[in-house]
Amino acid sequence: MNLLDAALTAAGHDVVGQLMDSGDILGAVESLQPDIVLVDVDSPSRDTLESLGQISRDRPRPIVLFAQNSDSETIRRAMRAGVSAYVVDGMTPNRLQPVIEVAIARFQEFQGMRRELENAKLKLADRRDVEKAKGLLMKRRGVDENAAYELLRKMAMDRNIRLGEVARSLLAAAELL
Repeated sequence: MNLLDAALTAAGHDVVGQLMDSGDILGAVESLQPDIVLVDVDSPSRDTLESLGQISRDRPRPIVLFAQNSDSETIRRAMRAGVSAYVVDGMTPNRLQPVIEVAIARFQEFQGMRRELENAKLKLADRRDVEKAKGLLMKRRGVDENAAYELLRKMAMDRNIRLGEVARSLLAAAELL
């Protein structure tokens, strides 16, 4: 048992898997489904950082990278890849739990911001599409803006779907005609 395993076990964590090289991090995360990924390397390779980026994008979870390399470009690339905590000059057992807690907190904060961004993008797309659909209804039905909005709103309520979805459906149907 290495120092990292011993420190994790002593802190009450279960080690679900361990790789001797970072060749198949992606496969290991896929099959083992860990709550957090810890990587201990001298210097993270481009392939390792790409794999961590894929994990962050496709199977998001906190990632802690322990490394000896402290050059700022490598650290920036690691953070862009989704690493929640980059720890330089190794790990001591008494630092492990606070590092894990910080990584989890940063990960949760980032995921919250990601959700907010996606919601904002969806609301903007909905607003844009509703405006286009209102314009289409105003032109084709000869109604004013309020009446066009009420027609869209009624369709959304009748079908129990969001206003933006109704607007996109109407716009798609109009393209066919």
